[in-house]
Amino acid sequence: MTADLSLFSSIANPHLDYSRLFQPCLGELVGTTFFVFIGCVSVIENVESTGRFQPALVHGLAVAVMVACMAEISGSHFNPPFTIGIYLCGGMEMSMVAPYIASQLVGGVLGAAMAMTSSENFAKAHGAAFALLQPDDEVAGAVFGEVAMTCLVTMVVLLGAVNAKTRSPLVPFMVGCTVVINILAGGDVSGTCLNPARAFGPAVVSNYWVRHWVYWMGPITGGLIAAALVRLLLGDRKMRLIFK
Repeated sequence: MTADLSLFSSIANPHLDYSRLFQPCLGELVGTTFFVFIGCVSVIENVESTGRFQPALVHGLAVAVMVACMAEISGSHFNPPFTIGIYLCGGMEMSMVAPYIASQLVGGVLGAAMAMTSSENFAKAHGAAFALLQPDDEVAGAVFGEVAMTCLVTMVVLLGAVNAKTRSPLVPFMVGCTVVINILAGGDVSGTCLNPARAFGPAVVSNYWVRHWVYWMGPITGGLIAAALVRLLLGDRKMRLIFK
């Protein structure tokens, strides 16, 4: 009977379902699409004289702008490890995790497709989840780099946006700066992807899957470590599971 009443309530108020479910997922799809598009183009058209600075700045600014714009619509995740970490820290309902991640992956594909359509150099691109890892002995370092750097940026997200004690209105700027720092520091280690959706899109449109698992295993592990740190040690009394 409760389920029936819930169904009738949903039918009677479709706006509730749109603003609670569909609009946030649409925000994630649109935000991820434009982030991946801008990020891919910055790598594709990167001029050698600028080194890593151009893609680092572009990725960081794109993140900051999209986070600020979409924060009140979807929470501005645009990244599966962020979504998983935010859920584990109590920042969203479990029922929204899968729709968010699906929206992010579709957005990644759309963004990469837009980048491929707009540039003839797409297939020649290197870095940021493009064909960067070649020798087998680079893989372990790349996985560790993705774990560490994703842990850092996810921790910034969780402390800046979810944890009540450290919540800050500057979180878009903080996350953008962290992305810039990570790319400048670790671009040669793994390409500094930090985001499975950012890797998935280019992999789909170019049909290039060599060592693609690195950009899933590394970021998701990093996100889980960040969530554990916040839930166990760094969060406020309400957030922490121990030492209350």
